[in-house]
Amino acid sequence: MAVKFQIHVGRRNHLRASPDSATHENGFSLSGRHLGTVILVHGLTGTPHEMRGIGQLLNRKGYTVICPRLAHHGEPIEMLKHMKWQECYQSVRTVFLDIQRTAPARPVFASGLSMGALLALLLADEFPNQIAGVSCLSPTLFYDGWNMPWSKHLLPLGYYTPLKYWFYFKEEPPYGIKNAAIRQRLHRYYKDAKLEDIEQVGQYGYPFFPVSLLSELHFLVKHLTKRLPTITTPVQLIQAEEDDMTSIKNSQFIYDRIRSNIKELFLLKNSYHIITVDQERDLVAQKMAEFFHRVTT
Repeated sequence: MAVKFQIHVGRRNHLRASPDSATHENGFSLSGRHLGTVILVHGLTGTPHEMRGIGQLLNRKGYTVICPRLAHHGEPIEMLKHMKWQECYQSVRTVFLDIQRTAPARPVFASGLSMGALLALLLADEFPNQIAGVSCLSPTLFYDGWNMPWSKHLLPLGYYTPLKYWFYFKEEPPYGIKNAAIRQRLHRYYKDAKLEDIEQVGQYGYPFFPVSLLSELHFLVKHLTKRLPTITTPVQLIQAEEDDMTSIKNSQFIYDRIRSNIKELFLLKNSYHIITVDQERDLVAQKMAEFFHRVTT
């Protein structure tokens, strides 16, 4: 990743969401048999598309799958960069409450990728007796993977100032993907993408990462860290040993602090950060389904 300086701050009241934003407002939903409902949560600046493959695999195993689009994702980046983490959590919470109204008898599971994993844990913390299990995929508490730049250590200096709205990270290879073919498709889009380009955000996510959102992740992590010792819901953690963005210390940090009687940590051997689309996505879905089955039988 590289840092890009952008002077133009923009004005949110003159911006509108793109047509693609409206199309993907509710993410996707796949009806299954009666094994339960899985809420899938995509990552920060990501898209429901990055969860679709996992969702389809779980659906074939009998689960209903719902993946909402997080607040302001799919909208122009000038709007996205003013997002608060509480808004993202509310996107997930609303889906859960809708499930409780329409299918209260079925077990509900929560799973998220990267920041989405943290939101799934928050849901289990708020509804400990109603979330049957949580599967955390590449959970992100701190960026300490092998592809993180030295400049990440300077980021906290801008978290409490307006400067956070002026800086962006530009996504660069390997984009969290070890699979060469998928990585090449991403590269064709990301390498020439402009800051205001959201035409293909619904498929690829944002090519730029506002530092203001890293600030929101920082505040989310501070909040969740205090809540980890109160979590007793069964928790599964799946992460790649070669994660380029967040090391396995992230999963271990969560594993060591939650008070769940049932918890497991599974490490992948042939993936990077975006394990929902990378080379072992089938194995990820298999491990998730096995975990969900185990905690409800």
